[in-house]
Amino acid sequence: MLVPGAPGALEREALWVHNTELPDPSAYVRERELVLTNGLWLAETTAAEFAANVHRAGAAGIVFGLREEAPSTPDELVRACERLALPLAEIAIEVPFTAVTQAASMLQADQRRDALVGMVRRGDALAAAISHGAGASGVLAVLRREHDLPLVVVDRMARPLAAAGAQLTPEQCRLIAAGLARRPPALEVDLEAGIGRATLFLVGAVGDTDAALVCVRPLAELSRAEQDALEQAARFLSLEVAKQQAVQAIELRFASELLDMILSGAQRAAEVPDRLRAFGVDPGGELIVLTTAFADGEESTLPGLTETISGFFLATGLAVVVAGGTQDVVAVLQRPRQDVRELAAALHRTITRRFPDRRTVIGLGEPAANAQALRQPLIQSREACRVLRRRSTPAVASFHDLGTHRLLLGLQTTETLRGFADGILRPLREFDHKRAANLEVTLRAFLQHDGQYGATAAALYVHVNTLRNRLAKITELTGRDVTRTEDRVDLYLALEADELVQSG
Repeated sequence: MLVPGAPGALEREALWVHNTELPDPSAYVRERELVLTNGLWLAETTAAEFAANVHRAGAAGIVFGLREEAPSTPDELVRACERLALPLAEIAIEVPFTAVTQAASMLQADQRRDALVGMVRRGDALAAAISHGAGASGVLAVLRREHDLPLVVVDRMARPLAAAGAQLTPEQCRLIAAGLARRPPALEVDLEAGIGRATLFLVGAVGDTDAALVCVRPLAELSRAEQDALEQAARFLSLEVAKQQAVQAIELRFASELLDMILSGAQRAAEVPDRLRAFGVDPGGELIVLTTAFADGEESTLPGLTETISGFFLATGLAVVVAGGTQDVVAVLQRPRQDVRELAAALHRTITRRFPDRRTVIGLGEPAANAQALRQPLIQSREACRVLRRRSTPAVASFHDLGTHRLLLGLQTTETLRGFADGILRPLREFDHKRAANLEVTLRAFLQHDGQYGATAAALYVHVNTLRNRLAKITELTGRDVTRTEDRVDLYLALEADELVQSG
C-alpha cells in the first residue's frame, strides 16, 4: 500500500473493481469502485489529472499494475493521491488484473451467498414469530438479534403497535401517521425533540399503507444489510397487519349485525344478548348508546374514525361494541361510573385531535335498562346526532336536549311513522311512477327552500309556472295546500317520518 488515504478509507467496502486506461474514466467509474490501471493513459494526460478524475468519480482507490515498461508506480501519481487522500496500491508484474477481478468475483459471490442464507434464516425466524402469535413484537425481536437498531411499529392511526430499543411520544407517533397519510407516503420523518430523522419502511396490507416499521435513524446511517433486513421485516409485518384487519373486519361486521338485530325489534331480540357478550358487554346491565359523525361536508365518516373511537374506549378499559357505517359510528357500552356527558366530551376531544379539520358531533340516547331496551336509545342517539349535524352548536347533546320535532317523531313506532308517511306521500309516488312527474322531488325542494318559488324553480331548473302547476297537483293528490302553514307542516313531517323509517 503506497498511500493509505483518509482515516478509515481502507476499512470501507469497495463495491467492485474497474479496469480502465482512459485518461478520464469519471463518466464510467461508479462510486466506491476500485480502479485498476497500468498507466497507459500517461501518453495522453498527467498522473495528477488522472488521479483527480478518479477522485471526482468517488472511487474507493487506485491499484497500479506494474509492467516491464513501468516497473514502479510513477512518483507523480503517488504525490497526487497523497494530496487527494486517495488510497493507492501497486501489484507485481506477475499478477494479472484478471486474477484480481476473479478474486473480487469470488468474494462478492461469498457475500451474496451469505446474505441470501441470512435472509432465508431471518425469513424462517420471522415466519415462526408470526405463526406462533408473537405479532409485531416478535418481528422486532428477530431484527434486534441481528442489528442493534431502535425500532417502533406505528400504524396510520398513530398507535404504537410494538417497540424495541426506542420509545416515541404521542406527538412523534402523530408525525409518523401524518407522513403515512401523504401521497406518496414519506420515507423519512423528522421527529424533532432531540431524536432527529427516522426512516419509515412501509407496511401495507391490502393495497394501502397501514403502518410503518420505524427505525429511529436516518436512512444515510443505515448499512445496506440493515436496510435489507428492515425491508424484509416490513413485508412480514404486512401479514400481521392483514391478519389484524381481517379480525377487525369480522368484528365490524358482527357489530353492524348487532345494530340490525336491535332495530329489528322483537324479531331478533333474542340474539342481541349473545352478541353483546361476544364483545364483553353485559347484556343484563344498564347500557349507553353514543352516535358520532362529522358535521361538515358530504362525507359523514372517514377511514380511521371507527378505529379512533374503538381505541378511545380500549384506552379507558370499557367493554364496547363499535359499529361504523357510511353516515355515523355507533358505540354501545356498559354504563360507566364516569358521567356519560363527560365521557362523550373526552371522546370528542380525542377525535378532534385526530381529525383537527373536521367538526365532530356526538348524540346520546337515554340509558337502556338492558339489552331488550336498546332499540329506542339507539334511534334517539342517531336522531340526536343527525340534528346536531345541522346545527353549529353544541357538539355533544342527548336526544331530549334538542327540543325538536324529530324528538316527537322518534318517540313513535316504525309502524306509526310508516303509516303516517305513506298516507300522505303514496299518492305522489304513484303519480310519479306513472307519469315521471317528480312531484315528491318538487315537494322536498319547495320545503327546503322555505316555500320560495324563485329559489325552488332555479334549484329544479324549471319555470316558475311549471313549479306552480306541480304544487297544484300536490295539493290535489294529498289534500294538503302547500301555501297553508298547517298543511305544509303535515307534508314536511311526512317527509321527515319517511326518512326516519328508511334510516331505521
